[in-house]
Amino acid sequence: MEPDVLGPPYERHTIDLGTDDEGPVVATLVRRRADRPTSRAVLYVHGFVDYFFQTHVADFFVARGWDFYALDLRKYGRSLLPHQTPNFCRHLADYFPELDAAAKVVRDEDGHSTILAMGHSTGGLILSLWAHARRDAGLIDGLVLNSPFFDLNAPWLVRRPLAAAVAHLGRRSPHRVLPLTLGTVYGESLHADHRGEWRYDLAWKPLRGFPVRLGWLNAVRTAQRRLRKGLAIPVPVLLACSTRSYRGLRWNDTAALADTVLDVEHMVRWAPRLGRHVTVVRFDGALHDLTLSGPPVREQVFAEVGRWAEGFLGTGPTTTTGNPAVPAARTPSEDTDPAEITARDC
Repeated sequence: MEPDVLGPPYERHTIDLGTDDEGPVVATLVRRRADRPTSRAVLYVHGFVDYFFQTHVADFFVARGWDFYALDLRKYGRSLLPHQTPNFCRHLADYFPELDAAAKVVRDEDGHSTILAMGHSTGGLILSLWAHARRDAGLIDGLVLNSPFFDLNAPWLVRRPLAAAVAHLGRRSPHRVLPLTLGTVYGESLHADHRGEWRYDLAWKPLRGFPVRLGWLNAVRTAQRRLRKGLAIPVPVLLACSTRSYRGLRWNDTAALADTVLDVEHMVRWAPRLGRHVTVVRFDGALHDLTLSGPPVREQVFAEVGRWAEGFLGTGPTTTTGNPAVPAARTPSEDTDPAEITARDC
């Protein structure tokens, strides 16, 4: 481990991943230790146009006796090298080697017996597929999905037949840029220079994002189709999202209280396809990254994650206000897949 850009007590470890068609490839594992030795750890994975800067998430877990690790995937954030196309991949399984390496460090080298994986947006989709692919390896004990990217945020005609045609083109011309912009609404809702409260490196997380390339879109669409066919994640899963989405391209005050990136109904719809034990929790007034929502909402998010981890991972107290009872399950509707689903609104 070496010093991280966040400064002490954060350290980082560079994972050498060999080379691809653009040259050398690395990933970066960031670590923050709890004050006392512990056998439990969190492994956090960011989303698209993102990297780990959410130190308050680490604060929450470290204060409750967890070591905290965050992985900047290849071509993201700390791992982005000058010769590389930012945030690009051809297959989401391309990220499995760094996840395998990170899990080996956390479990085997640092000696943790309990690992909670936590993924945001595209990171949630990647972790879901990885947890399914490694289901017999015993690498993680629980999975938290923060607004996972389970479907394209577009009308059916766009996200199915049109996306299929574009994705096919992406297999032939993977680096071709899709002629669309991600907009600035979400970035404005986050960054302190605009309407948010957070400061982060705009070179690694630009307000307008990075260009969306056809190969990346094909990779995401292929992964989403696999997920919708059904996975067999063997560990408990907590899927958390906002209660509403905002689709405007210009700022409106309601954007500060909604997911401005994805359709939250897609997340809830496909949650049963993850595995046999899934809890769905929705937070009123939450942003796309739930942990970057306003203070009252993110307090609810952390409290819910803490209760869930305590109840399902058997890790002992993870909240500062006692041990609230686990809420009763809401009966799924008849068109819900027969997975074990607990649903709750906060």
